[in-house]
Amino acid sequence: MGGHSLAETSQLPINYDVVKDVSQTCSACHGLRYLDRAQGYDTSEEWSHLITSMVSLPRPRLLAISEYLATQYPHKPNKAPRLITGDTDIVIDEWVTPTLGQRTRDPIEAPDGSIWWTGMWASLVGRLDPRTGEMREYPLPSSARPHSIVPDDNGFIWYTGNSNSTIGRLDPTNGQIREYTTQARDPHTAVFHPNGNLYFTSQHSNMLGRLDPSSGKITEIETRRKPYGIKVGNGGDLFIAFNGTNAIGRMTPQTLDISYYVVPDERTRIRRLDIDSKGDVWFVNSSLGKIGKLEIATGAVTQWDSPSGPLSHPYSMTVIDDIVWYNESGMRPDALVRFDPTTEKFQSWAVPSGIGIIRHTWKTREGDLLIHQSSSNRVGRVRIGN
Repeated sequence: MGGHSLAETSQLPINYDVVKDVSQTCSACHGLRYLDRAQGYDTSEEWSHLITSMVSLPRPRLLAISEYLATQYPHKPNKAPRLITGDTDIVIDEWVTPTLGQRTRDPIEAPDGSIWWTGMWASLVGRLDPRTGEMREYPLPSSARPHSIVPDDNGFIWYTGNSNSTIGRLDPTNGQIREYTTQARDPHTAVFHPNGNLYFTSQHSNMLGRLDPSSGKITEIETRRKPYGIKVGNGGDLFIAFNGTNAIGRMTPQTLDISYYVVPDERTRIRRLDIDSKGDVWFVNSSLGKIGKLEIATGAVTQWDSPSGPLSHPYSMTVIDDIVWYNESGMRPDALVRFDPTTEKFQSWAVPSGIGIIRHTWKTREGDLLIHQSSSNRVGRVRIGN
């Protein structure tokens, strides 16, 4: 299969067991269930292209594993997204990050225009110069496993230590790190407020927190199940997505008092949200395959079905010039979707390397969208046209 010579694969030991090798190689980084859930590929070349973005293998083993996977896990057309054509043009640039298997995710733009990402499984953060393609990675404490990052105005990069109960600050000029210990065991997503404080969610600890960088003081409160994404609203209050209940939270930054907006249907689970120019909240209803808008003034919720249906699992969410951008993470390839609230029309594109799930997106100062593919170690930039 795939036109490879017998000589290449014959370099393997006579007693080589490809099934055992696949099991051990793949399970070293993720569960084998992901093979069943993947879109699959019909050729060994396609599987080889994917594998080399995850792990480095000797060529004979790579060929043997790729040929086995092409036979056992061919393409599944039922996982293909329903793509909608439209008038908007985009260009997607992608870069493969240096350390394989790091689970590249959650890119952001720093004040100097550089793009940063977190390599959660390798406990690192990385910097990309999008003009030159030059990349550099900064090691963090090995137990940190940073979930997300956020820049401050002084050039520091702050990360959430999802596995060691810390909020960390990296100084890119010298690589020095300062850690702040949290009560919550798993800081998740963070955002800076105009008041200078850092606010963060801790999903499995069911907590929200505030860090004062000037004093290092951390204040944390308990909240409803699985707080996930967090954004600063136009009036200064913070809005929180909940991945464990059908609600959106609203927190006062000074007192940390929190109230809740109920989103219809108890099955609703929300991962990410963002704010439009009117101050209303847009969100992904991940569990039901919808996107929605919460009108802050009235509490009214309006929802729309995502093009690929109830199993599309919308995940990320960024509003750019009142246009809603998100992805359908349940599809293969991962689909990037544009929704115009004025016309209520969708448009969507297949992400070129869309097998790794966009988990978080970021608006750049030029109005581009930063994306990533966590499974294949890619960070991307979507240049938006008309």
